[in-house]
Parts: sequence; C-alpha cells; structure tokens
Amino acid sequence: MSTKGIYTAVSGAMAQSLKMDTIANNMANVNTTGFKKDQQVFKEYLTAYEKDPSAITVPRVTASIESFYDLGAGDRGYVDATGTYTDFSQGALKPTGNQMDVALEGQGFLEISTPQGSRMTRNGALKIDGQGRIVTTEGFPVLSEGNAPPENRMIAITNQNGSQVNITEDGSIFQGNEQIGKLAVVTLDNTAAFHKVGHSQYTIKPNMNVQIIPATNFKLHQGFLEASNVNIIKEMTDMIQTTRAFENTQKAIKTYDEMANKLVNEIPVLR
Repeated sequence: MSTKGIYTAVSGAMAQSLKMDTIANNMANVNTTGFKKDQQVFKEYLTAYEKDPSAITVPRVTASIESFYDLGAGDRGYVDATGTYTDFSQGALKPTGNQMDVALEGQGFLEISTPQGSRMTRNGALKIDGQGRIVTTEGFPVLSEGNAPPENRMIAITNQNGSQVNITEDGSIFQGNEQIGKLAVVTLDNTAAFHKVGHSQYTIKPNMNVQIIPATNFKLHQGFLEASNVNIIKEMTDMIQTTRAFENTQKAIKTYDEMANKLVNEIPVLR
C-alpha cells in the first residue's frame, strides 16, 4: 500500500490557500482606483518526471514501513502553483468633476517618475504640488511624452490661479490656449512582463527583455477615474468555492493519515 496520495492532497490544500490569498487581495482593492485583479495559476503534474527532479520538494519513492520518510513515487500526481497573472480588462469610468482627474479607456498606462525609476500606473487621480508640477496622490511627477530623461519631462502649471486646465483625449494638456505638455501614455511590448509594485503601479519583471513603448488605441477622459475591475460578487463566489475545496483536501489528508495509522499499528498485529 502507498501513502503517496497524501502529497497530492497536501499540494491541493496549499494551492487553495494561495488562491484564497489572491482572492483576499482582490477584495481588499475593490475600491482602489485603477486596480487590476489577479488570478492564481496552477498546473497539475501527473508524473514526477514531467518536472526537473531538483524542483520537486516532496519525497519521490514508494511508501513503506521501512522508509516512510523516503517517499518518491514517479507516478505521483500533484498540484503546482505557477504564479499569478493580472487581468487588465477595463474598469468602469466614474465621474469626479475634478479637472485634474483622468481616466484611461483602452490600452496604456501613465508614466510617472519615482525614486526607484520610471513606473506605470492606471490611477489618474492627479494633483498639483507646491512646485506647480502635476503629480500622483503619492507625490510622484507625471511625465510628458518623449525620450528625454525623466527630470526633463515633468509637467508644470505656470499659473495655478489662472486659466482652466484642459486635458484632451490624446493626453495633450492645455492651460488656456497654451499647450504645456502631453501625458506619456505607454505600455510594454510584452504584457506578461508587467510587475505589480503596489499603489496601482507597475514596473518590468526582472530579467525580462522588453521595451516601454507608446500606447495606441486609448482615450483619456478628464474629470473621471477608472474604478477597480474587481467584481465583488464573483470574488465572494470564488472564495466560497475555494474554502470548500480546501476543506475537502483537509478531509483527504485526514483519511490518508488514518490509513497510514492502520497500516503501521493494526495490520502487523493481524499477521
């Protein structure tokens, strides 16, 4: 008799735990401007030989009384967490009436300058800082399009008490009749390279050979903000299903444990 099935159950429980963490993070950001929900990705390995042996952390021999802690069946199946992917589908546009708020419809991200370098964001809740620069709510300058260094692409309002600021659909910024800049709306040539860094900001994943490029097929809406694309009803439904799946794997683990106990303590007595 083999107890290798307990590792399948344990891997399933770990997978459901990771999925629950992702769901919880989505629900916590249901009201975060520009937030994009994540989904956990899993792969089922039907044999240990589908994966490099060095990457397998559970034992890999057939169970026995003599070597209970040296398991490692090659025909074992288990669940492997391969990470998360971000759903970049459009969030609803919510009117705010604030002339400095902009919502992106379609592709693209606003490029901003941070102490860690250029970042990208869909959060268009902007303001004017004490130096007259257009910045995010965290105080990071929003950049104008171009190839110059970030410090030369910051957008400043020359007279904060003067004319109305207008932002067109293509990102051009006008103060009165004068154009003072054009928002850099960018993306990556490989969307799989986006890496979340918090506060609805993105950077490029390490060791990814990709380029930041100008976005196309987008519109900017002044006086609006893009809401999170999290559907709270769906997330709650997924949470219930995940909880039930986790409970079932716990029952499976308990069953295998009882089987192992009988194998060790009862069957030898019958012999």
